[in-house]
Amino acid sequence: MDLPLDFATLRLIWWGLLGVLLIGFALTDGFDLGVGSLLPFVAKTDEERRMVINTVGATWEGNQVWFILGGGAIFAAWPTIYAAAFSGFYIALFLVLAALIIRPVGFEFRNKIADTRWRSFWDWALAIGGLVPSLVFGVAFGNLLQGVPFTIDADMRIFYDGSGLFELLNPFGLLAGLVSLCMLVSHGSVYLAVKADGPVRDRAFRVQSVAAPLAVVSFILAGLWLSMGIPGFEIVGAAVTDGPSNPLLKQVVVKDGAWMANFSTHPWMWTAPALGVAGPALALLLVRLGRPGLGFVASGTGILGIISTPGLAMFPFLMPSSIMPAASLTVWDSSSSERTLFVMLVCTLIFLPIVLSYTAFVFRVLRGRVTTAQIESNPSGHY
Repeated sequence: MDLPLDFATLRLIWWGLLGVLLIGFALTDGFDLGVGSLLPFVAKTDEERRMVINTVGATWEGNQVWFILGGGAIFAAWPTIYAAAFSGFYIALFLVLAALIIRPVGFEFRNKIADTRWRSFWDWALAIGGLVPSLVFGVAFGNLLQGVPFTIDADMRIFYDGSGLFELLNPFGLLAGLVSLCMLVSHGSVYLAVKADGPVRDRAFRVQSVAAPLAVVSFILAGLWLSMGIPGFEIVGAAVTDGPSNPLLKQVVVKDGAWMANFSTHPWMWTAPALGVAGPALALLLVRLGRPGLGFVASGTGILGIISTPGLAMFPFLMPSSIMPAASLTVWDSSSSERTLFVMLVCTLIFLPIVLSYTAFVFRVLRGRVTTAQIESNPSGHY
């Protein structure tokens, strides 16, 4: 039976949906991670720390659904990417998962015992649980842009030839990690400007005044480094967009400036880096003008631009290989079957609007500030 969409279109749609899920995760769970990273620094008393935790306490579980959706989408739509990523980034992903496990334990256990040392321990656990993923996700993106050291044999087996975690912590990878960390810390500080009050809000202002400019400067530096100092990948000849998922059926060259080719061919793509620069800067201005709600929207727009920029630069590559360029995984040769992509698309069109509607409903119901008075009037609250 013929499907209503051809294989190439389905692959392109799922490339876009993967980007949507990554951006959705950064927009929602991203401010949770940013708030967690800031917990020991913007809140000094137990009441203030409880206030900070309560700004995200009712939504963090729902926000983390985007992370699960993203992982599930990669596993089902791009199984070769999933396999290669867990081979090459195994230790890094283990650190992320460990940090994400610490977070719910911290949320649930912190208020169980009214002991200063107990609560301080879980406060720092929440901070680590926010900081580590924020940094590691950026480091991973930085290494994708440089190419991952893996090969594929004739039987389609993937072999990772890297040396482990410290290889990922190269200068450009760390710069990309700094971009991610500053982006999410800035996003979290804007969220606190919306939801918190008193000294916590004032400290969040000060954090944003540092994090937002750092996000912009590091993003620009990473772009300049990428355009002038890091070779990109390019498919030789016309890409076969509707062929079998066999990465070895193409030829790839590595050359300087290749990651900028898409921006030259499609000038509209410059919108993404423009948003990545303008978003955090505008968010900083709006918060200073007393419009933190609009500032949060601007911060989210900046995240959209920052994440979209490397995705557009790399297209159609998803995971290039630094030691066997022909084995690089692309949109056109690393997907599941045509029927699998179509069935998943139907399911996504049914369930994604439900997730979006529920998310919007929850944030509407829970709108408003968390105040010190509310915390003091409920000393035995859940968080």
